[in-house]
Amino acid sequence: MSELREAALAFKAWPFEEARKLVKRYQKAPPEKGYVLFETGYGPSGLPHIGTFGEVARTTMIRKAFETISDIPTRLICFSDDLDGMRKVPGNVPNQEMLREHLQEPLTSVPDPFGEFESFGAHNNAMLRRFLDTFGFDYEFISATEFYNSGQFDTVLLRAAERYDDIMKIMLKSLRDERQQTYSIFLPIHPETGRVLYVPMKEVNARDGTITFDDEDGKEWTLPVTGGNVKLQWKPDFGARWAALEVDFEMYGKDHSTNTPIYDGICRVLGVRPPEHFTYELFLDENGQKISKSSGNGVSIDEWLTYASTESLAYFMYQKPKTAKRMYFDVIPKAVDEYHQQLRAFPTQDTKAQVNNPVWHIHGGDVPESTLIVPFSMLLNLASVSGAEDKDQLWGFIRRYAPEASAESHPDLDAAAGFAVRYFNDFVKPTRQFREPTEAERDALLELRAQLTAYDGRVEDEALQSIVYAVGRDRFDPLRGWFTALYEVLLGASQGPRFGGFIALYGVDETVALIDKALAGELA
Repeated sequence: MSELREAALAFKAWPFEEARKLVKRYQKAPPEKGYVLFETGYGPSGLPHIGTFGEVARTTMIRKAFETISDIPTRLICFSDDLDGMRKVPGNVPNQEMLREHLQEPLTSVPDPFGEFESFGAHNNAMLRRFLDTFGFDYEFISATEFYNSGQFDTVLLRAAERYDDIMKIMLKSLRDERQQTYSIFLPIHPETGRVLYVPMKEVNARDGTITFDDEDGKEWTLPVTGGNVKLQWKPDFGARWAALEVDFEMYGKDHSTNTPIYDGICRVLGVRPPEHFTYELFLDENGQKISKSSGNGVSIDEWLTYASTESLAYFMYQKPKTAKRMYFDVIPKAVDEYHQQLRAFPTQDTKAQVNNPVWHIHGGDVPESTLIVPFSMLLNLASVSGAEDKDQLWGFIRRYAPEASAESHPDLDAAAGFAVRYFNDFVKPTRQFREPTEAERDALLELRAQLTAYDGRVEDEALQSIVYAVGRDRFDPLRGWFTALYEVLLGASQGPRFGGFIALYGVDETVALIDKALAGELA
């Protein structure tokens, strides 16, 4: 056993904790199918969103951890429930009237309102696959329509008909009395209209593998449960899919957690051991409300990637998945800087610390070097005081601070400079609030100005920080009040970077000029 594998058996990082459950699952014998199967599932009624990224990214982290401690091959399947009926017309697509004519039809039978694919389901599946491919995820895609129509689901569907009463017992416990009267785990697809029907069963014939029902007009039909004539309600479908594919691991949000016993129970009734599962907490918006793709609150994937890198988003997803987190624009700078702090720490860490470092999981063990030599938060402040409209203006300051740096040699820094200008103009600039200094703060600023004017040493972060610290130490108790004054009076913000580093980046003379503006009342 390699040193890493042996050590990994005790690693506390949550992907390894989940991976060890899978090792224990097969400690007596490897899976008969020859691999461990990870799955993520989607309802393709809309476009992929940030939760989709998080689910696949986190599952991929667990998969990599498992591969580190086990020789059993793995697969990751992304399953699209595209046989689901279109219950309502999405508000953000064209040809609304045309779509209304196809309500309750499977998404793969609804014409594509964009006119690009053979169906609306195919369109959304293509968007999902493009989305996943953009981030380089290693996965296999399965369409529910193909899965049902090709016969891959037939064995389990016939077993569901055979064990119909047992599955219904599980489901009926979770339903209100009124719904119990008409509920069936089977949803027939009408042979003439093509619509997915929510109708009670008159008979489920396990011997013939058929169901009999009356349609909405009272006409009786008998259909085989196989071959794509019938689909399962979504909760039974969840458990039956686990059984059909022999899924070993699936994660989902806390809003599914009450259904876990239902999914597990149905999977067991169908004769298969349920997978290991991981329930993550939901994301909240700035007001503490659950993020919803229909209401559009919180941050979308495109919005995050407008202001920061994919890796910073993966870092945010890695952090405490079982804790509800606010996911709004103000978390982005912190995520960027913390991600790069972890990158810089990685080469100096021992094996245990490295594998407990989030960046090991973000990059699957192949961790790159950080070239962000100026923190993102400081770039934001630089954009603020310089009034930069593009990243080239920031590079003028950066080159003086770090002459060896260039866009080619420091791609992280170059990208962050562009992100910082965009983020500053969209979020910081509209909310900046400068204030006049108090008399005590004015006195301290005058002293800082005098010391900076007289300074003839090397322009280095620590030397300049010592000056800032000494000025405040003699005048403020607690010292935090001095740094708060610097941020609020000079930067128009409630918090900011280490001020010595900021002076080194912005320039000593430029900082003196900034202090003069503040003292003259030109900022507030």
